[in-house]
Amino acid sequence: MSNNNSENSNNHAVIALQAIVRKEVTRFSRIWMQTIIPPAITMGLYFVLFSTLLGSRIGQMAGFDYIQYIAPGIIMMAIITNSYSNVVSSFFGAKFQRHIEEILVSPVPNYVILLGYVSGGICRGVIVGILVTLVALFFTDLTIHSYSVTFIVVILTSALFSICGLINAIFAQKFDDISIVPTFVLTPLTYLGGVFYSIDLLPEVWRQISLFNPVLYMVNAFRYGILGHSDIQVNYALTMICVFTVLLAFISHELLKRGIGLKT
Repeated sequence: MSNNNSENSNNHAVIALQAIVRKEVTRFSRIWMQTIIPPAITMGLYFVLFSTLLGSRIGQMAGFDYIQYIAPGIIMMAIITNSYSNVVSSFFGAKFQRHIEEILVSPVPNYVILLGYVSGGICRGVIVGILVTLVALFFTDLTIHSYSVTFIVVILTSALFSICGLINAIFAQKFDDISIVPTFVLTPLTYLGGVFYSIDLLPEVWRQISLFNPVLYMVNAFRYGILGHSDIQVNYALTMICVFTVLLAFISHELLKRGIGLKT
């Protein structure tokens, strides 16, 4: 009897997960003109700016053409922002419209809710990342140096910032609150995360300060996966990404479990 109950519980969890993921993917794919195309256009403008106006003046960096060197960082920046924005807008919208309560009172485990929303964020981040990569190929040559590292970094980074979006949505009380973290935290971390420069060019003090920026590890690990070059030891960068992801996943699960910011 207990085995049957356990099997039924697992089946219910799988069905619930599939339903949440399907809802999330349908939500952003239905309005693809707002969720998929604009990021590709925005990142395309970065490539136009740096390839035609600044790239030739800067020259090479770490043995690569400047546009080729920054391309992985720009792709990663698109993945980060879209994974984050997908979950923060979706979960807060559900909370604002009060239909998140239907999921919370249902017999759906909290880890399924977390995994469902994060999976939606990963899907959008990966789709936008692929699209931006195709745009980048119009401006520079990119060949994947390590498929395994590239895949792992993309999935973990998308998951990490999807979780960040979920945490932001949990604490947000109004729509203005979901723009605070992207504006005052996410954007500075991204621009100071080695997207447009090598940290080896920084003075030692600022180089050490940069090591506290989690985005730095993601950008450099992804750059290694594409170009085979990183300012940081790759295994260390992957370890740090995993640590950040597990830590925030635990925090978000506890927030869902305790109903913080969700129960009225």
